[in-house]
Order: sequence, then C-alpha cells, then structure tokens
Amino acid sequence: MSLKGRLTECLERAVANREAAGMTLLVYQDGRELAYAEAGMANIAAGKPVSRDSIFRLYSQSKPITAAAAMILLECGILDEQDGVDRYLPGFRNPRVIHPDGNVTETLRAPWIGELLAMTAGLCYPDIDPAGQAAARVFEADQEQIRAGGGMSTLEFCNELGKQPLAFAPGTHWRYSTCADILGAVIEAASGMRFGEFLRREIFEPLGMKDTGFWVPEEKQDRLVTAYERCEDGLKEYHGLHLAVGAYDREPAFESGGAGMVSTLDDYMAFARMLMNGGELNGRRILSEAAVRHMTGGQLTPDLQRELWDNLSGYNYGHLLRVCDAPSRLPVFGEKHEYGWDGWLGTYFINLPESKVSFIFFQNVKDAGTTGAIRRCRNILAARLKK
Repeated sequence: MSLKGRLTECLERAVANREAAGMTLLVYQDGRELAYAEAGMANIAAGKPVSRDSIFRLYSQSKPITAAAAMILLECGILDEQDGVDRYLPGFRNPRVIHPDGNVTETLRAPWIGELLAMTAGLCYPDIDPAGQAAARVFEADQEQIRAGGGMSTLEFCNELGKQPLAFAPGTHWRYSTCADILGAVIEAASGMRFGEFLRREIFEPLGMKDTGFWVPEEKQDRLVTAYERCEDGLKEYHGLHLAVGAYDREPAFESGGAGMVSTLDDYMAFARMLMNGGELNGRRILSEAAVRHMTGGQLTPDLQRELWDNLSGYNYGHLLRVCDAPSRLPVFGEKHEYGWDGWLGTYFINLPESKVSFIFFQNVKDAGTTGAIRRCRNILAARLKK
C-alpha cells in the first residue's frame, strides 16, 4: 500500500472510533510534497467533509509563530532576551509573587523576554492555585466584554495580567502559561504596530499564508471547521470562549499570541518549511539562519527540564517549542533535534531536520494536543522514509 493509502486508512479508523470528527495531514520532505491525507467531517450535521483548504483553530500552535516574530525583532536589535517585560508593558512594574498559602512577597525583577520564550517567567494560565485564580479573573473579565461585543486590546489585556502576582520568581521554575500572549504584546509595543499587522507584514504575506490570522472573514467562514468535544455518546459541537478566544467572526481586540490564530494545512506548511530551510522559502527570507538555530534549540537547564510534563519526556523546551534531545524516550519513532508544538483544538506540527521532513496534522476536537492518531501516523511515516 502507498504511504498516502496507509495514512488515509489510519485516519479513517480514528474517525470511525470518534477520536475526532475530521482529520487532515500534509507531509513534505526536502522541498517536495510527500503525502496528503484526509478523513471525516468539517461539520457532521451539515454532512460537510474536511478538505485541504479547511480552516482550523490553532490555539497553542499559534505560539511558534509568535516566537518567530520575536526572533525577527531580536535579529534586528530591537529586542534583547534580557530586556525586562516592564520596559514595554508598565503593568509588570513592581512585580510580586503569590505563594500557594496566599502569602504575597516582592520579587527582585520583572520577567525577561527570554523567560517568556522559555515559559519560566512566573506567569500562569487560569488555575486553582492563588496565582492561577488571579489570572482567571482577568480572562473572565475580558470574556464578559467579548460576549458583549467588545473586549480589551492586546496591550490592555496583557498589562492587566502583568498587575497580577506571579506564581514564582522569574527564571526559577517552568510552567506553561500566558507567556506567548505577553510576548505578542511586547512585539506590538516594540514594533509600534498591532501584533496582527506585524505578523501579516513580516510573516504571513511574504510566505503566502493567505488564510492565517486572528479571525475568519465572512467570505471564508464556510471553510472554518466546526469544533467538537468528546462525550459519552461520541462527539458534540463545541462553541465556547476559551482563554478569551473563540469569536472568529470579527477582528478581535485581543490578538492572542498564545492561542488566537487560525490557519490551513498549506499555510502552516509554508511556515514550517521556512524554518526547515533556515529562515527562507521561495526566495523570501523571513529569519536569518542564526535566528532559526537559536529558535529551534532548547533553553531549559536539567533542573528545569525535570519540571516538564510527563508527556514531554525526551524533549527539552525553548522558544515556545519542544525540542527532542533523547529520542529513545519518545512514545513515537522520533529523531534527535526534531521540534514543533501542538494545539488544544487538535492541531500539530513537527519538523525533523535529520530527515528533512515537515509534518502537519489538523483535527477538530478539543483537549487534543498530541493524540494517538498523530503518533500512529508519525510511525507510519517514519517506517516509510528514505533518508
């Protein structure tokens, strides 16, 4: 059976098992398309199948694009990884730490930009501990405004987060958090243009990423897949606001660098191939080779690396990417130095520099990240690769 046939068969089994409503994947090797496969539905009720140009919600797969935007400003000498975030966002002045017992103490400095890239800034997503509850109040306030048709701007939202106490002193621990959102606001403040406009000018337009952004115009709404969540009866539609993201029918006030973007397989493949090519694609240079080397190398010390989630065994983390340093510990046929990330609503990408392979997988189900279907397809691909 051909590689495309084997991958399609795997997707069809996963859809039949209700692992997601629809699944699509695209593989390139050494500059040429190796395989495309699809199975299932973009919208079950309408009987509409997924297609190659379906638009998916990236959620955390937005983060690598935000990291690349930061690299552009770093290589131009506008940003410095040891700049304090408070240089750009006044909400981060006079930083404090709130401890698990609720006690609040001062800390020596605001997070550095490099700590935003490493997820060691002391920030957090909404959670049950005191710092997480403080962050939750900011998200809830913005979500109320979004439901009413408005919302805080990127700078307003991130300055509000900066006024909340940190979960720990910057640089002392690793915690997955709002770091990429704050980084997007820093980029906006440092560049003097809206974050989304910076991305459009510096990344999306040069790479031909015509369907990537923070919302979906009316003429493209029919290509936006319906999101689903798993339930006892299989799958049901999901229409929630999560992390102040979810109203894709209008340009958002808050452009979330950590969760807010939408894209297509071919658009995201252009971004992945640009990184694989050392910062250039089709004669357009987005990043220097030095910036790509820096972005795709892990940042964490061994002590901090031990704080990564169990499912990141075999990986380091840095510049908003997982980077493999121990392939034998991966639950998949992997390679040293592979890098990528995934998203809460079912998107995933990985670059494998040794094999010169870029692999993009999109599905429309929440709480997904790196799923069994992705691992199975990666193993099928790895077994067929000719290096």
